[in-house]
Amino acid sequence: MHLKFGIRRLATMTTDLDGKPAVNESARKISAPLWAKLTATFFCTGLMYPGPGTWGSAATVLLWWLIAHFIGPSFQPSAATFLAALAIGIGIPAATAVARATGLKDPQFVVIDEVAGQLIALIAVPVTWKSLLMGFILFRVFDMLKPPPVRQLERLPEGYGIVIDDVAAGLYALAIMHLLLHFGVLLR
Repeated sequence: MHLKFGIRRLATMTTDLDGKPAVNESARKISAPLWAKLTATFFCTGLMYPGPGTWGSAATVLLWWLIAHFIGPSFQPSAATFLAALAIGIGIPAATAVARATGLKDPQFVVIDEVAGQLIALIAVPVTWKSLLMGFILFRVFDMLKPPPVRQLERLPEGYGIVIDDVAAGLYALAIMHLLLHFGVLLR
């Protein structure tokens, strides 16, 4: 029932100039293909407020925790890498299509970039609640602070600028995660 409502809402979604759901008639209708809308919003996760990026990251951590329980620990780094690459590869054209359809440079409801960055932050990290929580926090901090060169990567055109800056934030979080693992702050 909720998914059906979410997909119907997504199919007719309109946004104001800030990328938030619009309530007036002057809003632009998103005319991007449904696959692009579903991908860019990570199956409507980006429609959750407040903080759609945080919801996208949280959904990714939860989904990764579920997936990781069905694959062996030795395959988890490869699986996380593959899923991150898939999110990047499909996310860039989806984000581009949605950004073009809305006329917005980086719509808030596009969260496939958070999915990619969050998965990167969890590559070769043990699937424990402490590690997943730390990876989530670190990625969100780097995604919000955008240390150099993350902020500069936002200037890339269309979907590249939307996705690649979060990839860089994920790499920062990944580096810190592995330092914490190396020095025993987090257990392997």
